[in-house]
Amino acid sequence: MKSYSGKSIYNGIAIGKIYFYEKEEQVIKKEQIEDENKEIIRFRQAKEQAVEELQVLYEKALKEAGEESAAIFEVHAMMLEDEDYIDSVVNMISQEKVNAEYAVDQTGENFSKMFAEMEDEYFKARAIDIKDISERIISCLLKIQTNKDTWKEPVIILAKDLSPSETVQMDKSRILGFLTELGSVN
Repeated sequence: MKSYSGKSIYNGIAIGKIYFYEKEEQVIKKEQIEDENKEIIRFRQAKEQAVEELQVLYEKALKEAGEESAAIFEVHAMMLEDEDYIDSVVNMISQEKVNAEYAVDQTGENFSKMFAEMEDEYFKARAIDIKDISERIISCLLKIQTNKDTWKEPVIILAKDLSPSETVQMDKSRILGFLTELGSVN
């Protein structure tokens, strides 16, 4: 029998089978494009789809966990509307003539790094949110369905990290507990 331990955010013990949750890594290729306007439209449509998805997640989290927990999805939606973020993606597409996926990925990396290097703990925590919203837009661009539960029985989820959007989409009736290497109380 193996025993795992981590930081507790709730008191209690979970005993059960372990499910090792791994994110599918999105491999983003840099591609030169011919039509920058078409690529900018693709980006803007994916961004709008991401905002709609976040609204659905907000409603689900509101029902399941309350306003405080659901608020992260409002923050993510606001981040998707940030002019600096949008301008960075659009400018990269226009100036470098690259595909939207690459521009979103690079912008997400740059903004995330910038936030992670800030002194303020609140802004440091937003670095992960930037990555999460960028991954959501890329998934929309690539038309990737996210987070399908593959376990059939109650399990303890063991993961390197879980984003709030991944967690809220999981079927809680089949989850005994979570254990993450990274992660936060969110």
